[in-house]
Amino acid sequence: MPLKQSSFNFDFFAEEPREEVSVMQEPAVVTEVQELPVVAVIEKRPVVNNEPVKKSSRGRMKLSEMDAVVDQPEIPDDDILFEKRYYSIGAVSEMFKVNQSLIRYWENEFDILKPKKNGKGDRLFRPEDIKNLKMIYHLLRERKYTIEGAKDFLRKNKKADQKFQAIESLKNLKSFLYELKANL
Repeated sequence: MPLKQSSFNFDFFAEEPREEVSVMQEPAVVTEVQELPVVAVIEKRPVVNNEPVKKSSRGRMKLSEMDAVVDQPEIPDDDILFEKRYYSIGAVSEMFKVNQSLIRYWENEFDILKPKKNGKGDRLFRPEDIKNLKMIYHLLRERKYTIEGAKDFLRKNKKADQKFQAIESLKNLKSFLYELKANL
């Protein structure tokens, strides 16, 4: 009993169907090579000084790359912020563009964060807590302090709130001047 072999057509991208080769026939010699279509993959990469940053295959990002990737928190002005008495942890995490677990971690690490908890255990942040979170975010994400370094800074500098408010007002002035320059 002769052996039978089934044949498969692997020419998925061929425009014309080719003849299938069976065991009894001699295989045809392929003289032309077909080019396959090239598919482009677009990746979002951080840009520093108008040049794309080469993605590292391992390890942590450089601080300059982190600066390009870090989003600024979208915290409303004081008059809008103080309209509500309490904010949920979900709303606060959206303001800072971080995970809720990170805010819970910061609450455990820093003594100045004391959100109220309701009967279910949900955290309710007052506007003062959001201001303190903004200062912690500034120390950790913008000034690149470690957790211990930020704790020491807050412990040693009793007037850290005033310094942070001065920095924020200067940032607002700088953004206003840049906007004014762009409109000229």
